[in-house]
Amino acid sequence: MQYQNKLKGNLILLLTAFIWGMSFIAQSVGVEEISSFSFIGIRSTLGGIVLLPVIFCLDRSKKKKGIPVQKADKTLILGGILCGVLLCAATVLQTEGMIYTSPGKSGFLTALYMIIVPILGLFMGKRPRPVILVSVLIALSGLYLMCMDGSFSINEGDVLTIVCALIFSLHILVIDRVSPKVDGVKLACLQFFVCGIIALIGMVMLGETPSLSQVGSLWASLGYSGVLSCGVAYTLQIVGQKYTDPTSASILMSLESVFATLTTVILVACGWNLTGGQLSARELWGCVFMFGAILLVQLPEKKR
Repeated sequence: MQYQNKLKGNLILLLTAFIWGMSFIAQSVGVEEISSFSFIGIRSTLGGIVLLPVIFCLDRSKKKKGIPVQKADKTLILGGILCGVLLCAATVLQTEGMIYTSPGKSGFLTALYMIIVPILGLFMGKRPRPVILVSVLIALSGLYLMCMDGSFSINEGDVLTIVCALIFSLHILVIDRVSPKVDGVKLACLQFFVCGIIALIGMVMLGETPSLSQVGSLWASLGYSGVLSCGVAYTLQIVGQKYTDPTSASILMSLESVFATLTTVILVACGWNLTGGQLSARELWGCVFMFGAILLVQLPEKKR
């Protein structure tokens, strides 16, 4: 039963990575038209609004079945606020970092949370299995082959993205600690509203308020990013992490880089004018390494 629960959690996180990878194009289009604070604020708020009727229906269904409904207790409120603050900080740093660095390097540096999560986990008493550590190294090698061109120099954008990876690692560990104790959908909803409010405050303070015409022209990008990338995918992350360890979760979610690359290739083949429409042999090997790491994560743990 424990292995089945972990497999279910891993499949949920795999779907999460797929949705995030598909949203790469929408986010790239959005931040070209409006500021990062504006885009993050609007999409996060939209993600929270989308979950409100979901929470209402789920609570109503639980009451009919006689299942206790979780109220807004201290753990849920503090967990949601902390997750929202971390999510906002990491997303803003990632978006600002991409101004100074390439998308490929940004994807690779962000995925460093695969290394940071198990290191931080050691201080929290979470010791990953040896096969998980091997999977981390294989996945990191695959990401390097996919995202890097052989040259590696550090600039301002790289530093911002590395800090972003550290904050995403803390976000993953906080969810790992809080999610088993609270309603996952409510935690996600509160997280989005906190993230959205902080980003919108930053938008106003920096005088970056977009016009209604700009927002209207981005309805598809904001809709996908808000409803699916935020409302659905981040909720799936919280639910999926209930059933698996944080290191495995970080490996699975890093597959968003693979799905983003494959999405770009497919869209270019369909006639879209996008960069990166062909996969080199190096990038193909990177995909192979990444999927190999995912298969290793699925191996059941031997009983002692």
